[in-house]
Amino acid sequence: MFSHVMVGTNDLEASKKFYDAVLGTLGIAPGMIDDGRRVFYLSPTGAAFAVTKPINGAPASSANGATIGFNVADPATVDAWHAAGVANGGTTCEDPPGVREGSLGKMYLAYLRDPSGNKLCALHRMA
Repeated sequence: MFSHVMVGTNDLEASKKFYDAVLGTLGIAPGMIDDGRRVFYLSPTGAAFAVTKPINGAPASSANGATIGFNVADPATVDAWHAAGVANGGTTCEDPPGVREGSLGKMYLAYLRDPSGNKLCALHRMA
């Protein structure tokens, strides 16, 4: 459904360090800096995740109410994703990593905010 997702940052190096770590736990190669302003991460399916300094030169800000979710293979990888994020400049948010049940079924998930405040989720759908 998505070709790419891009979030803003005011500190490209801190964001690259953070995303290299958290996306690395999902098997994604370290990001490529294309023009000194953006970092791109490519999935095996061709989708892209990117971090950028805003084109208009204004400060980046996170969206209130927005969350970007990453599909994860298993609960252990969710935990590794969360730990890598906290160790590389992210902050935990919401409840601790664990099982949640709701109208969409049983899921194991964790939430983080990246160094720029963007809210992320690692989610494993359980059988």
